[in-house]
Amino acid sequence: MLAAGIEAEPGEAQLYGLNRRSQQLWPGFAAELETASGISVGYRDEGTLAVALTRDDAARLRFHYDYQRKLGVPLEWLSGVEARRREPHLHPALAAALLSPYDHQVDNRALVVALRRAFLAAGGRLHEHSPVGAVDIAGGRVTAVRVGERRHAADRVVLAAGAWSTAVAGIPPSARPPVRPVKGQMLALCMAADAPLLRHVLWTPTVYLVPRRDGRLIIGGTVEERGFDASLTAGGVFSLLEGAWRAMPGIEELPIDEMWVGFRPGSRDDAPVLGPSGVEDLILATGHHRNGILLTPVTADAVSRFILSGEVDETIRPFAIDRFAAPAKEEA
Repeated sequence: MLAAGIEAEPGEAQLYGLNRRSQQLWPGFAAELETASGISVGYRDEGTLAVALTRDDAARLRFHYDYQRKLGVPLEWLSGVEARRREPHLHPALAAALLSPYDHQVDNRALVVALRRAFLAAGGRLHEHSPVGAVDIAGGRVTAVRVGERRHAADRVVLAAGAWSTAVAGIPPSARPPVRPVKGQMLALCMAADAPLLRHVLWTPTVYLVPRRDGRLIIGGTVEERGFDASLTAGGVFSLLEGAWRAMPGIEELPIDEMWVGFRPGSRDDAPVLGPSGVEDLILATGHHRNGILLTPVTADAVSRFILSGEVDETIRPFAIDRFAAPAKEEA
């Protein structure tokens, strides 16, 4: 979900600016990647609906609407009837909805396949199923990465290991990004691809639903502080299905295609950690939490610019690792 607008929350004005910038880059990025790879990444621009099922839901939705409008997010307030005109399978008693026309979506699995092909076509060398165990640092700068017993010399290293970023050894504490795994359970249902129940991305009070062109309907996602616990739970799956069913009762007859667990890389303030690490030639691109796919273009542009020119793009300055440094104590 490329949802810079509908996900903007109080206290995240700077993050909204970064998200919005990356959102604006996405159409061109998708087109360029599809040309380079020959693979569709499933970019869709129908927009996103956020729905309220009760009066209390509508009051909360109105609060977010007012806040997001102050940020400059283009939004349209819809009655329940107006929302059902756009999505007829929504619950008949729907109270209200928001339409965010510029919050689009992309198929993240297709995106990874396209990136892989484009990378290889450009001459890149990819080592799959080869986890980096450590980086070597000498004289205050990074010199290599270690994969098992093998040492790969490197002029620069980008730490982009997501939720596993702290598992890479050799990084001093001051340069180690404070990133943890945030567990999310998800599932996919099967709709008829030629007659889908849903066309917009849909946010309900408790879950989100994302329709794919192949007929899959993705439902997510729980937010759990459980470390790397990869188990699917009865409570987690029930909450997903119940939350989706309350908004769209028609999902009841759809077959379940798949269920899985993912790990968002969450930082202390739920914003990414980007740019210089404090160790020369070790660059950080992690901690994106729930916005990793959304922030792909702006992260790639800013990190590439820093690697090539040494310039830190103004868009990522607020997201440097030094924002987590403890303030110096004043002398008595």
